[in-house]
Amino acid sequence: MPKLGMEPIRRAALVEATIAEIGTSGTLDVTVAQIARRAGMSSALAHHYFGGKEQIFLAAMRHTLTVYAAGVRAALAKATGPRARLEAVVGASFAGNNFRRDVVAAWLNFYVLAQVSTDARQLLSIYQRRLRSTLTHDLRPLVGARAPVVADRIAALIDGVYLRQSLGLGQPDATKAIGSVLDCLDLEIQRGMA
Repeated sequence: MPKLGMEPIRRAALVEATIAEIGTSGTLDVTVAQIARRAGMSSALAHHYFGGKEQIFLAAMRHTLTVYAAGVRAALAKATGPRARLEAVVGASFAGNNFRRDVVAAWLNFYVLAQVSTDARQLLSIYQRRLRSTLTHDLRPLVGARAPVVADRIAALIDGVYLRQSLGLGQPDATKAIGSVLDCLDLEIQRGMA
């Protein structure tokens, strides 16, 4: 007889193990057995909870997006004014729980998965629309009608920093990443005032 209350604990362990395995291998070329072993359970139990490898990957992706969204919401709650809100979004994008080697590798591989999985593509589309909407809202008072274009540039820069980090160029440097994105933001704001 299964222990009551173990399912959420085991699911969470499998999600964390998935992110760790992707981070270790650098690809989605990991097996359910590897993930289950890292989580300390059988692959049969992993299949029981998720059904298959893609469902485990999607659960890990949802978890990663949930952690990111919670970080953004918390940062925005403390920010006042458009510029501070933009800094909050950028800061949350490179916060320690989002900008770790394993999570960076997971993000990159989720983009790869989105090329072949409709569900993954939909999740990434939601993330991209929310990021663009948040950035656009706070850019409008600073750059006017150019806000959507600037939002796309800032979002692309954030993704680009993740992409470069996925190449394994040392430990993630959040301070440098935030500085690079905010420097670009400042240039766009100055351009908007000219």
